[in-house]
Amino acid sequence: MTGKLFIIAGCSGVGKGTLIKEFLKKNNDITFSISYTTRQPRPGEENGVNYFYISKEEFEKMIKEDGFIEHAEFSGNYYGTGKEFIKKKLENNQNILLEIEIQGCSQVKTKIPEAVSIFILPPSTEELEKRLRGRHTETEEAIQKRLSVASREIEESKKFDYRVINDHIDNALAELQKIYETNKG
Repeated sequence: MTGKLFIIAGCSGVGKGTLIKEFLKKNNDITFSISYTTRQPRPGEENGVNYFYISKEEFEKMIKEDGFIEHAEFSGNYYGTGKEFIKKKLENNQNILLEIEIQGCSQVKTKIPEAVSIFILPPSTEELEKRLRGRHTETEEAIQKRLSVASREIEESKKFDYRVINDHIDNALAELQKIYETNKG
């Protein structure tokens, strides 16, 4: 028996981080996979906790060395999941939760078809815009770009095993918990 890989993706600003944080508090039998990124940390984020923050050159070197199970470029930054970490956890019968961009999900599903993919949807595009603006971390141009990307991602989300609408954190968390209980290793 091996562990199970759960993939969570969703539009930027949909509340994935909050949902995942609450989910992990309730489930100590799943490990959160920390991804690599070339983007700058947001206020309160820490290296090795939220992401491994590395330079573009370091990231490109890892790509050349086949160090990622998936990687993607999003909004001008690279994101990727270390291959060795995932492999070791699954071999040791541990469940893993992976938060990645939608592009990376198809890469992972190609390599690990039994992975469970979950897309987090906003209740509406208006609510998504409100959440993005509420962050106060991005320019108007960046917000418009994220909204444009979100509309394409929502269409792509139909390819996921599950879709969860994050209308209210408790509802979304209950749905996520049900998916986990049904599919965990």
